[in-house]
Amino acid sequence: MTATVASHRKPRQHPLASLTGGTRTARTAATLALAGAATATVFDGTGQAASPPTPAQVKGRINALYQEAEVATQNYNGAKEAAGTARQELSRLQDEAARRTQKLNAARTELGALAASQYRSGGVDPTVRLLLSADPQRYLDGAAVLERAGSHQATAVAGYARRLGSVRQVRQRAEETAERLAVTEATLKKHRVTVVHKLDAAEQLLSRLTAEQRQRMAGRDSVGTVRADRGARGDGPLDGILHGSRAAAAAAPNPRAARAVSFAYAALGKPYVWGATGPSAFDCSGLTQAAWKSGGVALPRTTYTQISSGPRIDRSQLAPGDLVFFYSGISHVGLYIGGGKMIHAPHPGAPVRIAPIDQMPFAAATRPG
Repeated sequence: MTATVASHRKPRQHPLASLTGGTRTARTAATLALAGAATATVFDGTGQAASPPTPAQVKGRINALYQEAEVATQNYNGAKEAAGTARQELSRLQDEAARRTQKLNAARTELGALAASQYRSGGVDPTVRLLLSADPQRYLDGAAVLERAGSHQATAVAGYARRLGSVRQVRQRAEETAERLAVTEATLKKHRVTVVHKLDAAEQLLSRLTAEQRQRMAGRDSVGTVRADRGARGDGPLDGILHGSRAAAAAAPNPRAARAVSFAYAALGKPYVWGATGPSAFDCSGLTQAAWKSGGVALPRTTYTQISSGPRIDRSQLAPGDLVFFYSGISHVGLYIGGGKMIHAPHPGAPVRIAPIDQMPFAAATRPG
């Protein structure tokens, strides 16, 4: 009976409640679906899967990666040059410290003999006692005082003190150089990793292109890439290259520039290898450095430093042998050969070649030597 009454008193559900709830649920689902569709449209622009990049887009990204790798390569070259300089300086300081230590030991032996002689004769001169002092500062201060006193022993001790001080200075400089070398080598490693990463990324993008597309991207100029058998006579393009080499050398402003131009022509067709300075491979600044070295002029290693290796030249005044620099960051360099063209080492997969200087954003020009 109680159960019946409870059942009777239980409020009835409104006949439209389930319908209203169902409608609300349906409306909510519809709203979410529309929002999802709108979101998808915003992200992909069409609401469909993004289309793969075109060959032109891939080429643009590859060129950008090569440019980024070139920047890292120049930073690597600079760090490598700095590390080499630090190693040489450290070796020199270590040799100097060894020589000075040898002289210091000889002076100490001499003072020891003097002390032994004085002991046998009845005592040790106060001057020599300074040698046995446990306090280096007191020892050196005392030596300076005794040197002013003018005694033979004081002079000997003061000489020893000077040698001791010089050895300490050299060793301190060696320690500082070693620390600088460690930092430079860490920087060198960082730039090496960056270069490899950029080039690997470019290689992966290149693999998406067909052989024909890669060939088109190589963009061979009208002169073409010189083959390994470029010494063969009777090759039309080769004849043109030899003629161009002679003409450019003749138009160079001085014999050093003429030799640099001839070297660059002889390097045509050799591969680009980042960090290379020849003779079998080059990067961009390695090529210009080697070319001018053949002319008797020592250029620094990187594009950033080569741009200061001579007076700036206006673009309208360019002459064969001048260095032409590109991009706002001065990250690429070529050797001008006249006629609006240069010889340069472009990037991996593109050997040393002739190209128009309009191919890249021109930044500045310098005339070395």
